[in-house]
Amino acid sequence: MTNKADRSGSCILAGFALAAMLSCTTPSASAHQANKRVADANALATTDTAARPQPQSRRSVARAEKGPYYVDFRARTAASWGHAFVWYGKTSERAVEVAGLTPAGDTLAYVLGHITFVPSETGASYGDLDPEYLTASYRVYLNEADAKRVFAYIKELQANSPVWNAETANCTGFIGDIAEFMGLEVPNRWQRPENFVNRLKEMNGGRQMVRLSAE
Repeated sequence: MTNKADRSGSCILAGFALAAMLSCTTPSASAHQANKRVADANALATTDTAARPQPQSRRSVARAEKGPYYVDFRARTAASWGHAFVWYGKTSERAVEVAGLTPAGDTLAYVLGHITFVPSETGASYGDLDPEYLTASYRVYLNEADAKRVFAYIKELQANSPVWNAETANCTGFIGDIAEFMGLEVPNRWQRPENFVNRLKEMNGGRQMVRLSAE
């Protein structure tokens, strides 16, 4: 009985130690709760790695646009494994909507989410709009009719994703559902977000235009 109590006490202490460590390295997401933020989508979204993009003229950027709407599958750094999420919106506008699956709250919810389900948030989180945190990006363009269907699906997915769990209801699974709805080939979802996004692009041959099948 004494050994069992000692082991339980050690696990509890280890959990609090992990929470304390992460709280020192994970900034609060309270400043990024809005689902719609303004950012320069064209300037940030086409890089596949964290390398600085080469300067482009206005004419070359215009030629790269394949459709009036887009979904950008993205990955960024975080205190642990990283985070996967999407930007989506209209190509000609600077307004960006962000969707992703994260635990609601700060460090404690993240720690508990590795052993049980915890309440989730599905909007922008800390770092989603900051280019210095970006590690991978795969942007896909849509026509207006398809964009309406995809954007509606994203909103529906956000409304029906009330919990987060590191193993079964995580960020790569969330954006993987969006990619699957769009008809893209989807990689194994249990991998680092950066690897997931890069593999998603590779499996689909880097295709930039997606057309949904008829309903």
